[in-house]
Amino acid sequence: MVEGESLKILIADDNDSDRMILQTIIRRQGHQVVTAVDGLEAVQLYESESPQIVLLDALMPRMDGFEAARIIKELAGEELVPIIFLTSLTDAESLVKCLDAGGDDFLSKPYNRVILQAKINALNRMRVMHATLQEQRDQIADNNKHLLQEQEVAKTVFDNVAHMGCLHAKNIKHLLSPLSVFNGDVLLACQKPSGSMHVLLGDFTGHGLPAAIGAMPLAEIFYGMSNKGFAMTDVLREINQKLKQILPIGFFCCACMIEIDFLSDELQVWMGGLPNSLLVRNNGEVEVVKSNHLPLGVLPNDRFAVETYKFELSYGDRFFMWSDGIIESRNTNGDMFGEERLHEIVYSNTQREQLFTEIHFGVSAFIGEGTRDDDLTMVEVGMMPREELGLDEAHLNATGLVGAKNWAFSYELRSETLREFNPLPLMLHLTMEVPGLRLHSGSIYTVMAELFSNALEHGILGLDSKLKSTPEGFARYYSERARKLEGLTDDWIRFQIDHKPDGPGGIITIKVEDSGPGFDYGKYADYKLDQNKKFSGRGIPLLMTLCKSVDFNEAGNAVEVEYHWQPEAKAG
Repeated sequence: MVEGESLKILIADDNDSDRMILQTIIRRQGHQVVTAVDGLEAVQLYESESPQIVLLDALMPRMDGFEAARIIKELAGEELVPIIFLTSLTDAESLVKCLDAGGDDFLSKPYNRVILQAKINALNRMRVMHATLQEQRDQIADNNKHLLQEQEVAKTVFDNVAHMGCLHAKNIKHLLSPLSVFNGDVLLACQKPSGSMHVLLGDFTGHGLPAAIGAMPLAEIFYGMSNKGFAMTDVLREINQKLKQILPIGFFCCACMIEIDFLSDELQVWMGGLPNSLLVRNNGEVEVVKSNHLPLGVLPNDRFAVETYKFELSYGDRFFMWSDGIIESRNTNGDMFGEERLHEIVYSNTQREQLFTEIHFGVSAFIGEGTRDDDLTMVEVGMMPREELGLDEAHLNATGLVGAKNWAFSYELRSETLREFNPLPLMLHLTMEVPGLRLHSGSIYTVMAELFSNALEHGILGLDSKLKSTPEGFARYYSERARKLEGLTDDWIRFQIDHKPDGPGGIITIKVEDSGPGFDYGKYADYKLDQNKKFSGRGIPLLMTLCKSVDFNEAGNAVEVEYHWQPEAKAG
């Protein structure tokens, strides 16, 4: 309501002449007047007429102005109804009593027309301002409630996309403490069909929703490609390309991704922009792993590098990585926790299994009552026997698609492709379209991987796996492999895969031929898989364990295997 607009004003005064004088003055000023002869009638008229301003005589019969003011204020609730006390009292105690009762101003008798009009206008401005503030407050509250509802829905979608994967595995301990509804840090873990494990810790620039927008495609790519058996470097290339494409300039994702292989006891690490990670050996030795790349989403893919650190692991070794929120957390004095304090905890630790808890406790105790300004994320990934990870594969069967059951395809890879392309994820993806077969993806991936590895490394490249019996030989094996791959010219490997239904399950026949002269496969056939702890000579015995039949041709450059499967069991 604006100044000068007509108001409804209640006047309560037991003196007829004073009430009539006041009524006349106010009506001449253009306002509507309602009158009462005492406090009780004033309260009744307030309830029935809802006046905007009330003028109360302090002393009246039946109910005085003080009591009437208290009741009217209570009835008004959050609405501001200005009350002007009409009084000839001038002592401080009486005036204080008027204010304590809810009065907003005084008007002394005899009434001055100009002062009365000024007070009504001033109190009306205050009333209008109060109503405006309340309206804006309610609007802000409604908007905030709506925003929170939208964020909760978005958070549910975000959590479903960037889910925890296999972070519940027994070799992983993690801390995720977001600063807001959405976490600027992302922590993902996924077991590959081969049984190895991918773990990625990412720290996006910014917090909350802007960071979550980048985290969702990152998680989608991570889980999609890892589930299909893509190598860590392929996953990183795809994530980098996507983030470079969608994120605005200045937004990127610092990340550390590892692949831990439980069969070859090997750890592979890619670091881009995160604080130094630590590999804590079971014997107490500590190796610092420094960032060797720019964050994801910064460089175009033709300049993006995927060189990794590789480490041999022993059971009990632990790899620690953390976001900068851990290093840069501050206490109440503004001091930073820092890498030095973190290393003090690590190097003074004597019980390796308690180290994660000690770091967590150390950071929390240091922050104390201090205000956090970043997400806190930390993860420990340990080396242990694969069968002790405590993972099941039920999630692999979650699909709404109806795939082909009876089919065959042939796939030939030539020299240029063999040098730079891993065909296993593509072939596994096509094969897994058979309904119910996803639970067998790990075994089928292993069969394909062993067949491809034998054909390429032994059949075509002529490498002797005995080289891998020592750490030095292991490195020489892969150096020789890379050198010979560069020299390929007219070589090829051909896969012929056939699937036929067998009751509720099926039979997969895989025939692999290569252009090499063949190799002596017979010497490996009698190896005992459970007695061979070396890195060589395990492939063919493993095939014989998984498959119903394994038949090489005489030269050893063609092999055909049959894998039988049923929905309830994974036996070969």
